[in-house]
Amino acid sequence: MADQPSYIHVRYDDHGAKGRVARVTIANARKLNTMSTPLMEEFTAIFAELARDDSLLAVVLTGEGEKAFVGGANIDEMAGLDEHKARAFITRVHGCCNAVRQVPVPVIARINGYTLGAGLELAAACDLRIAVDSAVFGMPEVKLGIPSVVEAALLPGLIGWGRTRQILLLGENFSAAKAEKWGFVEKLVPAADLDATVDEWLASLVECGPVSIRLQKKLIRDWEDLPLRAAVAAGIDSFATAWKGEEPRRMMDDFLKAREESRKAK
Repeated sequence: MADQPSYIHVRYDDHGAKGRVARVTIANARKLNTMSTPLMEEFTAIFAELARDDSLLAVVLTGEGEKAFVGGANIDEMAGLDEHKARAFITRVHGCCNAVRQVPVPVIARINGYTLGAGLELAAACDLRIAVDSAVFGMPEVKLGIPSVVEAALLPGLIGWGRTRQILLLGENFSAAKAEKWGFVEKLVPAADLDATVDEWLASLVECGPVSIRLQKKLIRDWEDLPLRAAVAAGIDSFATAWKGEEPRRMMDDFLKAREESRKAK
């Protein structure tokens, strides 16, 4: 029997003692990187491994080719679902999004084209989003007889309730320019500048304290679920936790020394 094809490709950038960055590619370009059950099972397994990697600094998630980040869930598979299979299928979609959210380091969505349905939910699950200016976004599920679900619930926090209703109820695609204007995408660039801009963000992340970055991501995720008083209390706990290690003292000492040298040089 032939081996199962691999749909998820991972390569690493080594940053020496600081750690490494994982670049994850959903490799199903022939079908616009749409999410089938085998692809999703491989995806969640790989992200579970990444979550256990103590040397990890950040993850870049993208789709293979130049046409699509993720063009949605696989319609050929969905067309054969019944109620029981539908629950299992959409739970797998959620599992992919949740796996991204559970990785303890920032995940950057490198959006290189169509980002539709489950693909938009996966992008919403990432911590930062950078897109080519030709990318197309949308939640077309209602035009296929199903509601938009799972991590579509993140959209109101990103773009507001009114725009969420607009894209979910009308099912119409929207441009990269609107995605940036609405706040779904943090940065928009020409295709030729996509990788360089992602690398600029990575360079900034690598310069930060790795422990503090992990604490910050966890705290942001907690804030999404907590009322204000509890969110503030969680922040106090996180701040105190940071001082259990040597990172704050070392990085502040480096800052103070650099500041003093700068003053002497003037």
